Amino acid sequence: MAHKTKPATLTPCQAIQWQDKFFKRLARPHTLLDLFDTIPGVYMYIKDVESRFVQANRVVCDVIGVTHSSDLIGRTDFDFFPPAIAAQYVAEDQRVITSGESLSDQVWIVPGKNGVPRVYLCSKIPLHDRKDKVVGIAGLKRPYEFSADDSAGYSRLVSAIKFVTENYSEDIEVSDIAEHVFLSVSQLQREFSKSFGISPSRYLREVRVGVVRHLLESSDLALSNIATECGFYDQSHMTRHFKSSTGLTPLKYRQRFRVA
Repeated sequence: MAHKTKPATLTPCQAIQWQDKFFKRLARPHTLLDLFDTIPGVYMYIKDVESRFVQANRVVCDVIGVTHSSDLIGRTDFDFFPPAIAAQYVAEDQRVITSGESLSDQVWIVPGKNGVPRVYLCSKIPLHDRKDKVVGIAGLKRPYEFSADDSAGYSRLVSAIKFVTENYSEDIEVSDIAEHVFLSVSQLQREFSKSFGISPSRYLREVRVGVVRHLLESSDLALSNIATECGFYDQSHMTRHFKSSTGLTPLKYRQRFRVA
């Protein structure tokens, strides 16, 4: 018996109705989300209107440090991230929930499992119930280097990002990054800020802070040793930038997030 296909003559409205009818026939539509576990490096999650996790893929679980997505359900970013960082995530969620409008390719700097942050492009869409009321959001983050843009400017920025993530522990400055990608400091600052909304010096600091977070969570290294290992001049220099970025001092962060 031949399978029935969607008639080519359906109007857009009829096509949506035909699509809705298909999804309503599924016994467990949420199992479709299991496919996102097979995509390497891409974050996918669903939250309710209070920014509580409803579902997340394997990548999110690994980075946050939980065994299964069920460990996330009902919890928020404040349960897993420093206050200043969690507040930024939740604020963006609420922008989508309040406005009912999608956000596309927002730039975020997100630490990986080893603490080294990568630049991600984040998109979020509102989720509506049958009465068209917003009941949550779905979000997706993909690494900036996964972008299909092949322009020279894109290639330079990918190279600049790679240089920082490979050399953050050294005594490097913005001028070193600019030299590596054959740009003047002003050109690099202009291109970087235009694409990412932050300066290259800020990105360098955030990379270092991200690795500090990882070491505070996973090691017993002294704060002075962590500062040196992550490219800061000394412990006070590290503490100043760390608190500015996370809202916590390194010591308070370690007390709260240290993995036993």
